[in-house]
Amino acid sequence: MCIIIIKDNNKLIKTDTLVASAKINPHGLGVLWLDKWDVTYHKSDDYMILKTDRPYIAHFRFATIGKINKANCHPFNITNDEMLFQNGSIWNLGNKNKTDTQHMAEILSDIPKDRWAEVLEMSDCRFVTANLKEQTYELYNEEDWIERNGIMYSKKNVLDKTLIAVYGTLKKDCSNYFNYLTNSKYVGPAETDAKYPLIIDGLPYLLNKPGIGEHVEVDLFLIDDTTLSNIDLLEGHPQWYCREKTSVCLDNGSRLEPYIYFNDKEDSGVHHKSYTEDYIHRSYNSYGDGWSDVDTTNYIDEDCGCRIPEPMFDEYDKEWYCISCMQTIDANLIENE
Repeated sequence: MCIIIIKDNNKLIKTDTLVASAKINPHGLGVLWLDKWDVTYHKSDDYMILKTDRPYIAHFRFATIGKINKANCHPFNITNDEMLFQNGSIWNLGNKNKTDTQHMAEILSDIPKDRWAEVLEMSDCRFVTANLKEQTYELYNEEDWIERNGIMYSKKNVLDKTLIAVYGTLKKDCSNYFNYLTNSKYVGPAETDAKYPLIIDGLPYLLNKPGIGEHVEVDLFLIDDTTLSNIDLLEGHPQWYCREKTSVCLDNGSRLEPYIYFNDKEDSGVHHKSYTEDYIHRSYNSYGDGWSDVDTTNYIDEDCGCRIPEPMFDEYDKEWYCISCMQTIDANLIENE
């Protein structure tokens, strides 16, 4: 779990990559700024601080061992001058309160530095040690890192993602969501910054006429290239619907620029703010099968996006989450033993 990003240059990381890093790893962000060699800690949703030409080593956490809180964000002190980042889990280290990374940092503090590589590379985790006094850092298990545009990533699951905004049958828990987006990362709800005419005439379509209509409610997803191709085919891009960038506003006030599908058909004059469906009955498949019944029993749950919630408490937001699907769970349903 987690991801480490080493950006030791003045290049900018794609916003979609930062969004993916934060949404896949939502339990805290630690940053070592390589121009000043100081460390700051943040919520994962503060990812836009990394949209900068400043050099840094950043760690987004997905909690597997230890509580979700600021104290468990990376990096951890090995000594007063040396710090440790880790991506991956060492299951015999740490406990319900303390991360395995902090435990590893304590182990390293008791052995000579010239033996650190020997100890760290016994694991298949990816590590970085940084010396604040000497202003140097070192990667371990470097063959498992991915280099992209001069930037190092400890894993590839945040790369090659595209952010899309959907307003119709692809919205979360609507019919085509189950055919196309169940394996994609749901980012959350948003509204278009500009007003657009959302027409619902059988199927919904959005006219590319900014300033007319409503601030349309959309759902944001991070999708891979295969899913993007499949949705392009579903929407008939670019002959029928046309995929273009737009600006949207999230609930927390931040703004992103996802792709959205416009279709400049006739304006009926009746403009909607949101498209909704009753509980899922049928889904459309663009490969020639047309409409078909959808079995939603594996997907729908009143309290959690998965069928078997695995609760974990987030001390940042004071909420319970399912560690499998990362949806919030009603605290009244959690039995405190």
